[in-house]
Amino acid sequence: MKKFEVTLLSMFLAGTLNAQQVTTLTKEDYQRAERFLAPNTQKYIDNVPGKPTWLSGEKFWYRTLTADGSQFILVNAVKGTRSAAFDYTKLAAALSGATGRNYTAFMLPFQTITYAPDGKSVSFEAADREWKCDLKTYQITQTEIAKNELNPRGGILSPDGKKYAFIKDFNLWVRDLATDQVTQLTTDGQKDFGYATDNAGWRHSDRPVLLWSPDSRKIATFQQDERNVGDMYLVTTNVGHPTLKAWKYPLPGDSIVAMVHRVIINVDSPKVIRLQVAADPHRSSLGDDISRAGVLNDAAWNEDASQLAFVSTSRDHKQEKVRIADATTGTVKEVFEETVATQFESGQNGISWRFLPKTNEIIWYSERDNWGHLYLYDINTGKLKNQITKGDWVVTQLVKIDEKNRLVYFMANEKEAGNPYYSHFYKIGFDGSNLTLLTPEAGKHTISLSDSENYFVDSYSQPDVPPVTVLRHINGKLIAQLEKTDVSRLAGTGWKAPVPFSVKAHDGKTDVYGLLYTPTQLDSTKKYPVVDYIYPGPQGGSVGSWSFVASRKDNQALAELGFVVVELEGTSNPARSKRFHDMNYGNMAENTLPDQVSAIRQLAAKYRWMDTTRVGMHGHSGGGFATACAMFTYPDFFKVGISESGNHDNRNYEDDWGERYIGLLKENSEGVSNYEAQANQVHAKNLKGKLMLAHGMMDDNVPPYNTMLVIEALQKANKDYDLLVFPNSPHAYGSYAPYMMRRRWDYFVRHLLGAEPPKEYLIRNENDPRNAVK
Repeated sequence: MKKFEVTLLSMFLAGTLNAQQVTTLTKEDYQRAERFLAPNTQKYIDNVPGKPTWLSGEKFWYRTLTADGSQFILVNAVKGTRSAAFDYTKLAAALSGATGRNYTAFMLPFQTITYAPDGKSVSFEAADREWKCDLKTYQITQTEIAKNELNPRGGILSPDGKKYAFIKDFNLWVRDLATDQVTQLTTDGQKDFGYATDNAGWRHSDRPVLLWSPDSRKIATFQQDERNVGDMYLVTTNVGHPTLKAWKYPLPGDSIVAMVHRVIINVDSPKVIRLQVAADPHRSSLGDDISRAGVLNDAAWNEDASQLAFVSTSRDHKQEKVRIADATTGTVKEVFEETVATQFESGQNGISWRFLPKTNEIIWYSERDNWGHLYLYDINTGKLKNQITKGDWVVTQLVKIDEKNRLVYFMANEKEAGNPYYSHFYKIGFDGSNLTLLTPEAGKHTISLSDSENYFVDSYSQPDVPPVTVLRHINGKLIAQLEKTDVSRLAGTGWKAPVPFSVKAHDGKTDVYGLLYTPTQLDSTKKYPVVDYIYPGPQGGSVGSWSFVASRKDNQALAELGFVVVELEGTSNPARSKRFHDMNYGNMAENTLPDQVSAIRQLAAKYRWMDTTRVGMHGHSGGGFATACAMFTYPDFFKVGISESGNHDNRNYEDDWGERYIGLLKENSEGVSNYEAQANQVHAKNLKGKLMLAHGMMDDNVPPYNTMLVIEALQKANKDYDLLVFPNSPHAYGSYAPYMMRRRWDYFVRHLLGAEPPKEYLIRNENDPRNAVK
């Protein structure tokens, strides 16, 4: 045989041998992984209480999930008793006997609704009461809901429950629910200059933003001016002419952004009182929207609705002005202001300032001493009276104010030893005295106050410790244990909780925390590639909630395919000190990436089965931005990346985001902006590994042009990449989210694990429990 023939044969045999050594994952491997997604784990958890619904007489009910189904529990807080809400046997019999066209019965949480056989009335039954209404009234209510004018998504109900405010033709209207009379409150609203609109940037809906006065006779809102704000455009994909979607979407550096002209509206005799103050940027002291669930942020009425306190936030979030308006004349009094060097925020889990008109005081939230704390101000003088809370810990939420006894009830992190993300409930005097811990158990505590605020339900847990739910008096005294969540059936399926860890940040000093996911059948003699799931914030973090969750995204599912998955809360994430949060202020491109690299190396030194030569990353939105950035700035460390819906250039993302965390856009003498170096496309030429980019083409949050800029740069640099496009999908891909998940699994299996995935495996929609794996 000739020499070249021998060489060819040797090469052929070697190639065949290598091909035979490639691992192939099977459909059964993916099915096993899919069993660790939420719909397939939650059903094995018992004694899971729902949110308590408080009734009169210090009673409340809640639903708990058990192995046998749902149970409804009634609790008497005064007596400390817990009992079944109703007789399930009798209810089942009643339901089974409900037949006929005009007679149907069904169960809603804690009540039954029955249509009478004569078709003329409807009765409602609950554990301790029943009532009736005529069928016409019930049908009118349902009709109005269907019309979307009497709908929580379409308008706001008044405190007395008698009126309903909604937007129509750019103006604000109210409907009297008793008479069905509709009244137009404003008349000069116009396109892009409408009243109470929530449509600046990525928020654009027809639901009004407003704050009813306590007596339901006035409304605080604004007229939003977007007439000269720049537009954003998206185009549908379809047969025939596409549909152009256009809306107002200001960008960093724009000379004109959405501005709100504040008004107070008299409802009974419609009249608009314009506040005598300059228009404010569409901003909140806490975030990038001026509403929460349709309620106007940063505003508070006094009891007789003669005054409205509000906070004006500067465009760059560095200045807050506390103001009080006269609701009759519109005159505005300047109370005090606070200016910071980076960015101001008024809380963590909600805005934490309060207007106390009875005593002419305001409780103010500030991070002026490096920690989020509460301060007491005098309204009349605008002067600080005293600091209420202090120390190296952070108030995360102001829960209750007891003005009579001058007590503040709040949630805080880092006050107790251990994980700094565990929250506890406390009380303290207005003067800063008698700080009292009300929930001593370690973990993340969630509180639900009774209507009287004399009692609260406390549920606490840790990422690897299931919840315990108890009833306490407002003084912290334990009254009764309500539920202890049982995961024994879940553990019997092979499930295991993630491992909490703590390592040092990239500075070698600061403690950072995260969760580690490993295969349930970990072989410590093997080496496992690492997948880093990232969401860098800075308004959130990769872990998110530090409460118990059986399935966090697809982290454990990925681990089952042969990976070690890491989630890390890096420096510049919130809920700790201001210095921690501001570590990469002005440079969003840092993306906690130095912490991610440092953490993985430290973990690998402890766990020898982690392979730092095979590290991948994936993330969505801000995590998509961070993933591409990681692939371009740490190309020798991160080998595979999946970047989903990333805001790759914050000059192409909603104005408030970048201007809050980077600052206002400025250009130097050469025309280069401070945003330029932070744009991913600038560094795309550094790509070495495998990168998949994904985006929905109807993404009205992060416009798809962000990803297109990176694609263009990769092509100019002659770099290979993979692309996944969802033609008519929004930011999170809608019904195609399971498809994205499967493609993510395939990409890591093929390029990081070095194996071949099963072809076109179908992952069911994980948001639909009907599709749970059997």
